Amino acid sequence: MQIPAPFDYVRASDVEHALALLERHGPESRLVAGGHSLLPMMKLRLARPEWLIDINGLAELDFVVREGDVFRVGALTRHTTLLESPEVARLFPIVTDAEHVIADPVVRNRGTIGGSLCQADPAEDLSTVCDVLRAEAVIRGPAGERVVSMEEFHRGPYETAVGQNEILTELRFPIRARSSSAYEKVERRVGDWATASAGAAVSLAADGTIEESSVGLTAVGLDGTVAGIGDLLSGRRPDEDLFAEAGRMAAAACEPVADQRGGVDYKRHLADELTRRVLRRACARASEEQEG
Repeated sequence: MQIPAPFDYVRASDVEHALALLERHGPESRLVAGGHSLLPMMKLRLARPEWLIDINGLAELDFVVREGDVFRVGALTRHTTLLESPEVARLFPIVTDAEHVIADPVVRNRGTIGGSLCQADPAEDLSTVCDVLRAEAVIRGPAGERVVSMEEFHRGPYETAVGQNEILTELRFPIRARSSSAYEKVERRVGDWATASAGAAVSLAADGTIEESSVGLTAVGLDGTVAGIGDLLSGRRPDEDLFAEAGRMAAAACEPVADQRGGVDYKRHLADELTRRVLRRACARASEEQEG
């Protein structure tokens, strides 16, 4: 049996209270919401917080709302809320694709988008999704509120821009016309961490050529999106030859490590193939959006 080290527990009543508790208890305190990332690490004694600050009661951080050309998602929004939202599915199908393959219903019912991003696991799906969609993270701390890009937010495996005395409060996704997206994952069994995944977002010009695009990979040693892929696709019509070029670029850009899930060559092959698939699907969806 795996048992966490002893810890104290307190429940925050609002964001300001949570910030005060973080300040009071210092570096040995951790926030907990869904707990599906933190609690297993505590059981293995990889994390040994002296204080757990429960933020499940912070309803102010649980929302999905559109404001003009920005879609705002509270950090405490559960995976199942995103999965079941028709507006999310219409605006950002990549989110729905990814949520379908995140763990299992138990995790999706309790886990939060903020918890997933703050865990910053290299095999975590929503980090790639947010990179591809060029989301922004809103972080609140004692000095007030700041907004950072995903490039600034991600600082490496298990490390983010959120300070010890700060809280991720929301994600902001830009809404673009004639745009769509897709995500695909290969895993050893349902609910497992990815062997490799890919996500893509594209915006089409009025003439049907690709105006903007981005591709991200999960679990194969790539930080952020694939550099240069936007330039490769810009101004060109979507077709299989173009998708193949992009796939080869993605495979060359990643740095997978051989492990129990597969060898380096296999993972590069997956990066290539999955990039082709998500670009194909994202372009088809964007074309349907344009025609609609």
